Amino acid sequence: MEKQVVDGLREVFQSGRSRPLQYRKQQLRALHHLISERQADIEQALKQDLNRNTYNTSLFELISIENDIKLAESDMADWAAPQPVKKNLNSALDDVYIKPEPLGVVLIIGTWNYPWAMILQPLVGAIAAGNAAVLKPSELSEHSARLMKELLPLYLDKEMYQVVTGGVSETQELLKQRFDHIFYTGSSVVGKLVMEAAAHHLTPVTLELGGKSPCYIDKNCDIAVACRRITWGKFANCGQTCIAPDYILCEPNIQDRIVEEIQKTLLEFYQKDPKSSPDYCRIINTRHFDRVLALMNECTIALGGESDRSQCYIAPTVLGDVLPHFKIMQEEIFGPLLPIVTVNGLSEAIHFINAREKPLALYVFSSDKTVIKRMLAETTSGGVTVNDVLMHYTVDTLPFGGVGNSGMGRYHGRHTFNQLSHHRACLIKSFAMESLNDARYPPLTAARLRKAKFFMQHRLCSCSGMCVWAAITTILAIGLLVALIVGHKCLLI
Repeated sequence: MEKQVVDGLREVFQSGRSRPLQYRKQQLRALHHLISERQADIEQALKQDLNRNTYNTSLFELISIENDIKLAESDMADWAAPQPVKKNLNSALDDVYIKPEPLGVVLIIGTWNYPWAMILQPLVGAIAAGNAAVLKPSELSEHSARLMKELLPLYLDKEMYQVVTGGVSETQELLKQRFDHIFYTGSSVVGKLVMEAAAHHLTPVTLELGGKSPCYIDKNCDIAVACRRITWGKFANCGQTCIAPDYILCEPNIQDRIVEEIQKTLLEFYQKDPKSSPDYCRIINTRHFDRVLALMNECTIALGGESDRSQCYIAPTVLGDVLPHFKIMQEEIFGPLLPIVTVNGLSEAIHFINAREKPLALYVFSSDKTVIKRMLAETTSGGVTVNDVLMHYTVDTLPFGGVGNSGMGRYHGRHTFNQLSHHRACLIKSFAMESLNDARYPPLTAARLRKAKFFMQHRLCSCSGMCVWAAITTILAIGLLVALIVGHKCLLI
């Protein structure tokens, strides 16, 4: 079944159907129609999957998808155009450029926490780049997966874009097929399995993973504002966000103030009972509920801690005085638990971050420019936001992606197009001025080597006609000079 799907898509792709930009724009417009016309259905599916309300669905998924579609449609011609590059004297009269080309058939494997954005945002780039695509939504967000499989063929070219549903066995079968790129969003554990499967066909991969994204709060900042922003980013989608602040680092003397400010903000956001708030989501299933709840063992609950397994509900929870060896600090939480780890100042915080895997996101709250500069200079992460959380994800001109254990590759806006394109090196030469090529032909001499070195090492700009005519004059003059030096007759062309 999976082999037939992939082979069918490859055959249609190789027919050249997706090469014209007009076709790609038509498909992007159709995808936009899907989002706008079936928004109520998508919202209902996410309500069933995650107890997410309509406002959060728009805020966290649909707006970003629509923005990516509009950007790709308006800028795709520029992205796909040949890109001139600087030349050397040796190639001064040649056409030298980079041509973005479609890769072929792309596999996009999504995740359950944002089941529409994590599939459709990469798909926007795949369409804009001219690829065919197989979409594999997560089986855990079953209502969204089922709806996606139903809707996509009603709007997009079903011979170029297909949805495959199912669980682990279906995903494993897909990974046995040969793709031209695999785009996976999910955990680091599964990411390693995806990369291992891709290696069999030497298929390039984009891995959007996760990890423990630290959040350092400096004592020299507006703690009330910092906690308000952190509370929003941590407990949105019930903590099930790959770039949510995973834990707080701060000095011991501001820990109680942080807990107090988070408590005030939770009351503002979700009232006295988050369980009854329409803005508070649920854990995806009981298996993840049990996993998240078990992470609280050993910990001191400073705030929250209530749960209800029948509803997969865990209250927004803050854990104080968490030690580095606790279980909660050994894996990504992916739930509404916020540990606070105390450190003695900035240097210890930097050391703590660097002693662990490189995070997908890093958050720093400080009014001290020195603190900010040191944190940026002495740590690394997939992305960083200063004095806020999550917001770097919303800027489509910034590349989004991990580093090391948190992933590889990048996307959003043009970065998705580039990630899912082959950047072909092109040089088009004429048959004229063959005498200038003598420097690379046998019999080789010291004089010819000097000539070759000169022509290859002198670089020109890639732009104006004036530059080209200057290059022609230079080449003719040098050719004449070299010919005289080596005692050859000069051919003026």
